[in-house]
Amino acid sequence: MTTNAQRTSGEWLESWDPENEETWDSHLAWRTLWVTTFALTLAFAAWFLPSALIPKLNPLGYSFSTTQLYWMAAMPGLSAGLFRLVWMVLPPILGTRKMVTLTTLLLVFSTLGWGVRVQEPTAPYWELMVLAFLAGIGGGAFSGFMPSTSYFFPRSKQGTALGLQAGLGNFGVSLVQLLTPYLIGFSWLALFGGSQTISMPGKEPQEVWYQNAAFIWIPLMVISAALAWTMLKSVPIKANIRQQFDIFGNTDTWLMTLLYIMTFGTFSGLAAQFGLLMANLYGIGNVDIVQGTGAEAQVLVDGYAVPDVVKYVFLGPLVGAGARVLFAPLTDRTGGAMWTLVSGVGLIGSIAFTIPALTPDTTSAATLEAGFDQFLWGMLAIFLFAGIGNASTFKQMPMIFERRQAGGVIGWTAAIAAFGPFFFGVGVTTLGPVAFYAIGIAWAAMCVVITWMRYARKGAPRPS
Repeated sequence: MTTNAQRTSGEWLESWDPENEETWDSHLAWRTLWVTTFALTLAFAAWFLPSALIPKLNPLGYSFSTTQLYWMAAMPGLSAGLFRLVWMVLPPILGTRKMVTLTTLLLVFSTLGWGVRVQEPTAPYWELMVLAFLAGIGGGAFSGFMPSTSYFFPRSKQGTALGLQAGLGNFGVSLVQLLTPYLIGFSWLALFGGSQTISMPGKEPQEVWYQNAAFIWIPLMVISAALAWTMLKSVPIKANIRQQFDIFGNTDTWLMTLLYIMTFGTFSGLAAQFGLLMANLYGIGNVDIVQGTGAEAQVLVDGYAVPDVVKYVFLGPLVGAGARVLFAPLTDRTGGAMWTLVSGVGLIGSIAFTIPALTPDTTSAATLEAGFDQFLWGMLAIFLFAGIGNASTFKQMPMIFERRQAGGVIGWTAAIAAFGPFFFGVGVTTLGPVAFYAIGIAWAAMCVVITWMRYARKGAPRPS
């Protein structure tokens, strides 16, 4: 039997119908998934590399204000949202092979820049903001990679396929934040540049090599680009930019955008700002807890052990990404709408649980430690329910829309939700954490109503 995959003309498949079980080439589909997922994981690592480095810039010798650091951490979210508006229209135009290859090579520029500029505290603020902006290319990739992968799978398997790709790709966030504290301690990895000295309250100055946290990803990016160029094909779904914009006449495009802001907007926003928020509430950024900087820093609350944020910051993205992977197969069995409903209700509860911990009680070490525990567990619960919703919404979209439109809606909703780190940073800075989290509860409540009325209840207009 001749499969669709065998009827090719160079890069482009001449025909492709994944709904036809007799001709669907599952081997090509899963190969595409694994190659693009590897590339997407590296893209997310490049996107969130600044979030792993920014909390340590001042201990490394920079002297930025809290507001400047929040804006710097928010910048990759702003640029990722803008880049996703571009990447969402690329799959039908460039095809999977060219898009994945070129995008992966673009990741090298910001990653290399951060590796150079953490070595000495001499970079001007505007230059680091440019590097933070370019890191957003890694976030922009999502709106191209996910729709192009959806073209390769039948609807019955898209929940699992897209959940695996997005979830494993999301692990790039946790991976870069988890590995950074370890990579910086290996002098033998530092083939380029010298060491730095970092000081934490109550601890001896430590010699580190922060460039390792960036440079380690560059060879993997080159390998990923080579794999994409040699192993990927492109599906012949053709549409110019104007044709792709017909999704905006569909009410469900806008409703699913609201739902994905609730899920991925929350995940990406918290992942980017988690470390800074923890430091400014319970760590070295809280002037009621720590006085001074560097080796002269003094802990003002007797008996309180100031947490090192790098030991915790990876946990949130890890939980969120893991939930997306684990719940994706369940959405193929039960549908996505029910789990989106669970996500919304869970977010309301977990955000409400976390809000009291956003105002640390500095009267004693015991109250601070109790507040920190509530903050940490509340944040992890938020990540959990956001991850569940990330899986379920991506099952809903291929069920609600026809194939070409589904790809466009996936790209569009992902683009808007990628502004999460930007809006989270701005919201926390301007409104304060408590008020901003209260808005999160209101948003989740609105999404619960939308999900129930439109998608989840018996007799819903668009059951999914």
